[in-house]
Amino acid sequence: MFIAKYHKKLQHNNYILIPRTFRGKNLQLVTKHNLLYTDIYMKTMIIVDKKNTAKTEKKTTTAANTAKNTVKTTTKTTGKTAAASDKKFVTDITALLKNFPQWYTDIVLKTELCDYGPVKGTMVIRPYGFALWENIRNALDVQLKEREYQNSYFPMLIPSSFIEKEKEHVAGFAPELATVTHVGAEALPEKLYIRPTSETIIGNMLSKWLQSYKELPMKLNQWCNVVRWEKTTRPFLRTSEFLWHEAHAVFADAKTAKKNALDDLYMYENFMRNYLALPVLIGQKSEKEKFAGAETTYGVEAMMKDGKSLQVGTSHYLGQNFSKSFNIKFTDAQKTARHAYTTSVGTSTRLIGALVMTHGDDRGLVLPPRVAPIQVIIVPVAQHKPGVLNVAENIKRTLSNLHYRVAIDDSDNTPGWKFNQWEMKGVPVRIEVGPRDIENNECQISRRDTLIKTTVKLNRIERYVADLLENIQQTMLENATQNRDKHIKRAKTFGELKKAINAGNFVLAPWCNCTECEEAIKTETNGVSTRVIPFDTALEKNSVCVHCGKPAKVEILFAKAY
Repeated sequence: MFIAKYHKKLQHNNYILIPRTFRGKNLQLVTKHNLLYTDIYMKTMIIVDKKNTAKTEKKTTTAANTAKNTVKTTTKTTGKTAAASDKKFVTDITALLKNFPQWYTDIVLKTELCDYGPVKGTMVIRPYGFALWENIRNALDVQLKEREYQNSYFPMLIPSSFIEKEKEHVAGFAPELATVTHVGAEALPEKLYIRPTSETIIGNMLSKWLQSYKELPMKLNQWCNVVRWEKTTRPFLRTSEFLWHEAHAVFADAKTAKKNALDDLYMYENFMRNYLALPVLIGQKSEKEKFAGAETTYGVEAMMKDGKSLQVGTSHYLGQNFSKSFNIKFTDAQKTARHAYTTSVGTSTRLIGALVMTHGDDRGLVLPPRVAPIQVIIVPVAQHKPGVLNVAENIKRTLSNLHYRVAIDDSDNTPGWKFNQWEMKGVPVRIEVGPRDIENNECQISRRDTLIKTTVKLNRIERYVADLLENIQQTMLENATQNRDKHIKRAKTFGELKKAINAGNFVLAPWCNCTECEEAIKTETNGVSTRVIPFDTALEKNSVCVHCGKPAKVEILFAKAY
């Protein structure tokens, strides 16, 4: 993770700062910003010459190939075991292909990520789910601080007059606003809204705090809850109350503000790929789909296994809409008072739903190692026999000292029950050790993503687990990327679009960029909506709109969405 004061200084020459893992390996190139990236387990910083990046990449590729070759070798010896156990795994989760919505609900409830709250549309995030959220939150918080956002907190009760100052804002959120009108039996002089988002209350405070151009940019972030009274709810995906972060920034000019909104978007893209193994698609939202009160909204879309899209983040260039409504001004170098330009960006506990629906299978969760609450579960076999628990504790101590998240299941349940339980909960790596293993100075290590089991010497566990966790992280991203790319189709006619959508795909198609046409498409396809206008596509000459036949202005991504 980059130290900001050194990063700015060094990125202009041939050197950049990168984190060093405990073993100083597993480096990967992040092409979006031409920075080197490694996993979350880090201890010190090292400086790497950009000119030698290719050599580093080559070594990394070799290491990854070695890990894959190991997997291929063990497949021959363990394939039968995995196949034989298929009949024994958890049976109280609906099959993914049979009923995807019920499969999702079964997983989030049975793996104890959450439970339903007593108020319709709310959920209780249970310890396992909250630990997952904490890991996501903590990793993203580092990324935000690298971008010089400072954490703060603003009240959840917002005067109704604040919301009503920005016309588009109030129109966009009016149906979802939860309102406080009384304290006890006494009516409040002004009704209060429970925050659906914080642009208005933050704008009010910024108008008090901001004085001079010397204070800009001003960048604030808060981790909090928001309330949006949804009609149709589903745990993590759409609930009346959810947890999120929202980061707000103020700038002296439009150009810098627009760049910040895009940089925040790219931060999301890299974070979701590198930590959550989500190969997201980014781009600009249509006028209809943009945030209420924004000049421009950029979206982050993830493909779920049922072919639907889940919006997992947004970044907004707000222009001067809120600064004029809330009188956010600063004095420039010529002593002239000017309205500022603002941006905001946010993502939420919806990311947990995205993890479930992108990586999960019929056995349950499959969690990326970098955010999994437990990365390694140790299951002692015949734990009542002498030495078994001691060896399990030694393994845990060794891996915990390397800052891995490790647990031992020494409950009275049978080993088979434990195997199924931890597979269902998505723990990336399982280590089994019993009396016979101890005699041979070895243990059995299984990976959750492929279910492949390997015999490993006890004195090689440290190195093997480090390589395996990295390989699992990368394999999950590769598999999700392949699935995404396989299900993105192109269409030139409305018939082709409908056919591809009904087959569970995203569709790239030319479009006239007209709201009336967009609404007609949604009506005639039972819910297909525009998602984003990708940055990396080019509209063919003389293209016509996939629906109305008028000259196309953009190529946009269509999908059914949650």
